[in-house]
Amino acid sequence: MTAPEIRVAGIEEVRAMLDWAEAEGWNPGLDDAEAFLAADPSGFFLAQVDGAPVAAISVVNHSDAFAFLGLYICRKDFRGQGIGFALWKHALEHAGSRTVGLDGVAAQEANYAKSGFVRSGATVRYEGCIEPLDAVTVRDLRPTDLAAILTLDADANGYSRTAFLAAWLTPTDLRKSVVLSSGAALRGFATIRRCHAGVKIGPIVAPDPEAAFALMRAVLLRLPSTRVIADVPSGNTAFSTLLTREGFSETFATARMYRGRDPVESDALRAIATMELG
Repeated sequence: MTAPEIRVAGIEEVRAMLDWAEAEGWNPGLDDAEAFLAADPSGFFLAQVDGAPVAAISVVNHSDAFAFLGLYICRKDFRGQGIGFALWKHALEHAGSRTVGLDGVAAQEANYAKSGFVRSGATVRYEGCIEPLDAVTVRDLRPTDLAAILTLDADANGYSRTAFLAAWLTPTDLRKSVVLSSGAALRGFATIRRCHAGVKIGPIVAPDPEAAFALMRAVLLRLPSTRVIADVPSGNTAFSTLLTREGFSETFATARMYRGRDPVESDALRAIATMELG
């Protein structure tokens, strides 16, 4: 076998990586690629053998202090040959001394621990069907809201991710965002995106579970679906309890792990943006 070549992926290759993710059953958004790549154009990597891509990974540098790892996939016929691990080590070098987070499946948790990742909690996927409902305190996001949202998001997550949010919050036919306002002040926001199956709503940042649910119902008016998905930090039991009460069921969970110092989340983080970029 020819030694693998590792290189940075471009937009068409990031789209192909998301196709691989769909084939793995990860149900990515239909319009994720451009916003993902905008977060860090040098943070997506491919391993190729004889010119054909065989493995992929992303390590997106969100800030000078924090990065997030995702989309770690190796074709089944090339597993067990060290290609994926070589790509893993190469990609992690891109993060430098930053803390690196990931959402990992249980089967790989021990392997991630060998690279210095420590479990901090979990991300739990909830799925359900709710009625869309507008609220007088919820409106469509405006470009002038970005600065306030960046502050809300950084306070909720414990790190900043300016490039990602600037792209993520730009509306498309398949992705919309709303804000929770109180007079001139913003108190929360939520983004919905169309996926291969249903819609995912995230991030959801809100001062309390009821406000978060109001954001969910209002943003669902922008992209209606009978299958609604939210990925909730395991520590946010108040919101997961509310979702369960509203008929949502837990369908999947990952281990949230960090290499380096854990960011300090607040209860305002009701649902994460994506399991790929945090």
